[in-house]
Amino acid sequence: MSPSPIRLGILGLGAVAQAVHLPLLAKRPELYTVAGICDLSPEVTDAMGRRYGIPRARRFSHLDDLLDAGGLDAVMILSRGSHTSAVRAVFARRLPVFCEKPLAYTTAEVDDLIAAEPDLGHPAILLGYMKQYDPAVIEAASLLEDVDDIRSIEASVLHPTGASQLAFTRLVGPTAPPPPHVQAEADAEDLALWRTAVGDADEALWRTYRGALVSSLAHDLSIMRSFGSPPATVDFADIWRQSSRYARRDVGRDRKSFGEHPPSISATGTLAGGGRFGLSWHYLPDFPAYRETVRVVHGRGTVELTFPSPYLLHAPTELVVTSLDGDAERRVLRRSVTEAFETQLEAFHAMVREGIEPRSGLDAGRADILDCQRIVASFAARTGTPVGGEVGRLVGGRSDVPIP
Repeated sequence: MSPSPIRLGILGLGAVAQAVHLPLLAKRPELYTVAGICDLSPEVTDAMGRRYGIPRARRFSHLDDLLDAGGLDAVMILSRGSHTSAVRAVFARRLPVFCEKPLAYTTAEVDDLIAAEPDLGHPAILLGYMKQYDPAVIEAASLLEDVDDIRSIEASVLHPTGASQLAFTRLVGPTAPPPPHVQAEADAEDLALWRTAVGDADEALWRTYRGALVSSLAHDLSIMRSFGSPPATVDFADIWRQSSRYARRDVGRDRKSFGEHPPSISATGTLAGGGRFGLSWHYLPDFPAYRETVRVVHGRGTVELTFPSPYLLHAPTELVVTSLDGDAERRVLRRSVTEAFETQLEAFHAMVREGIEPRSGLDAGRADILDCQRIVASFAARTGTPVGGEVGRLVGGRSDVPIP
């Protein structure tokens, strides 16, 4: 007899919910029943409730109301910003959590969650690093299991605007801003996390850390962990802005003046096995399509992954493996339309119903946050950029920032 469907409550009905999770949940009724939805905007909640047949009595504007209504086996957290307070609230009800990134922006937040994690008889949280569940990443990790001489891992993200990636989804958004008190609470939380993470660093550096690093490049750090090769040290990091005479004059709702776009980021350092890594991230408002590559070089060949936009469900990630075949180069291309987000949902069901360990939990999320902080700390130490908070404590007057 197959395990029963999970009665799932969903917090946050924005882009990733509408473009990815709700459609996938709807087609997997043997795994999930959406038993309640929650969003700050009643307008959006009602729109999604009508679309997916969620009764009015199971539509909420506050997480506490969703939890108080009962009838849930687990909660999926898809809202914006740090998810620490939401995860803590769900843990207090002794329910397991599927948590999209960012889990948090500070290691202190994660330490608080580790202390609060309930003993459910199975893991309590799965972090939404869907790339770890991509068939191409799983195959690449399998191929690298017996490789003991990884020379380098190079990851590059070319990131166009969110609007250009999501235009085809026809998202439903609120027509009015949130109530003033709600916005004031969000602003206060943002400021508190800003100070805790980077101290008195300017807003541009905080946004870079929060948006480009913790919310994007963390995916590549999770892939490195899947390969058993996370960063050991960060030796050099740079963050810079560069204008372009080719920039469009109008990018619709994403129209911003120079200086408001996220900057470019690069970081290099060592791997525990002695190899090197290189990370680069570029926000390109006029770039035609999202493109992300991860390339592993080892003594006998290469393993290279090319990812499409995450919102293009079932668009295959390409895995190219090169090796020596006699006196010739052998190149093997693997493409699968199995959707990583859907495989991740299967893994969450297996975690809750069968106790299967997730690929990333709280400890892994903390490690990725710390690596993002070490990148900022390395940049700050080299350039004399003022930082404080957790990042400031890592600087220590050095440009190479090892694991504490």
